Amino acid sequence: MRLRNITPKSLFGRMLSIILVPIILVQIISVFIFYERHWDSVSRHMSKNLANDIGLLIDELGSNPSKDERSLSATKARQYFNFIFYWLEGGILKPNQNLDKKFFNFRDALYLRIKKPFYLSTQENTGQIVADIQLANGIVRMTIEKKRLFASTGLTFIVWSIGSSVILFSIAIIFLRGQVRPILNLANAARQIGFGRDVKNYNIEGATEVRLAGRAFQAMRHRIKKQITERMELLAGVSHDLRTPITRMKLQLELLNENTNLKNNLGEDLDEMEEMIKGYLEFAKDDREEEMVEANLFKIVQLAAKSSDPSLNKIEISPPSSELPIFPMQVRSINRALINLLNNAIKYAGKAKISTRLFDDHCEVVIDDNGPGIPRDKREEALLPFNRLEHSRNKNTGGIGLGLSIANNSILSHGGELILEDSPLGGLRARILLPV
Repeated sequence: MRLRNITPKSLFGRMLSIILVPIILVQIISVFIFYERHWDSVSRHMSKNLANDIGLLIDELGSNPSKDERSLSATKARQYFNFIFYWLEGGILKPNQNLDKKFFNFRDALYLRIKKPFYLSTQENTGQIVADIQLANGIVRMTIEKKRLFASTGLTFIVWSIGSSVILFSIAIIFLRGQVRPILNLANAARQIGFGRDVKNYNIEGATEVRLAGRAFQAMRHRIKKQITERMELLAGVSHDLRTPITRMKLQLELLNENTNLKNNLGEDLDEMEEMIKGYLEFAKDDREEEMVEANLFKIVQLAAKSSDPSLNKIEISPPSSELPIFPMQVRSINRALINLLNNAIKYAGKAKISTRLFDDHCEVVIDDNGPGIPRDKREEALLPFNRLEHSRNKNTGGIGLGLSIANNSILSHGGELILEDSPLGGLRARILLPV
């Protein structure tokens, strides 16, 4: 398993990991050092002090204490050492049981201090430990609070570690969100521009580097938009200006009385030039002037199919398995792209099948036909403007090479993709991907 497969994919997640992982490691190391060093040292010191207190009482009692001596020791144990003293007359110690490791320090300290047989046991749910010490005429039983052996700083340290970590995490999240938000806004703005959607409420904000990227993005967007507008206006202007002399030439040609082959050929040439200029004007239409509106793609597919084949005898529409989402698009532009693709399918194949579906964050439109198709090595060429795969001058078989190009430009302006593939029907498949 590679590290990149388990690390966060988002910028926020990665920046948060860069901060949190060292903090967690430091906390783990601190707790480990505390329990392995500090906790053990403090526990050992407290066990030694408690063993000394018990040793003082045992030393005062001696090996065979009288009743008065036992009574006096019991009073001292309660008043000065804060544990309870019992006397078991003639008692005999049991063999020592297995103690928890946390009592080993106390066991070892007691063994070194009193040099007498003893038995240690714990009382469940009472927070007490019992020490039985064998003397000559009986057993001394001392009930001691466990807090005499363990410092309360352990729980305090853990609570403080967790609390400080939570505080640091919260502060880190607040600051990281503030730093990541401008980057996300810039990424979303760039994504919307890539989809052909206008971004009106984008503000340059954030750190210096993010502001520089934002200004560069704004400048790039304005330059691209200006270049596209100028190119379209130039092409539209030239095409429009050419229509005037062509119209005059056609009028002058009609005034000729001669009905010769030369006149007919010139007329056909002028008609072809007029069709080409009409196609240029169609290609030069600036779809970016059309506003994005929320629309249903399947309804646009139905409208395009009826425009291409009003009786729907040649086009079969398959409804989507699930309802398609409504998302922003240029309705006329998408409708024109679909009509061009359907017209090509009907023109060259006779029949077409169109289907739609939603997957991931894209809507897909598939147009299949049973025609001759386009060779694989010619498909990229077919999407270029003014490129005709059929080079004849017959209007019924050859066009001006703008149908697929106009459709492709329209789809690209929405951030989508037009893919030409082999159709299961035997002809060409035109697959349209549009981001939602």
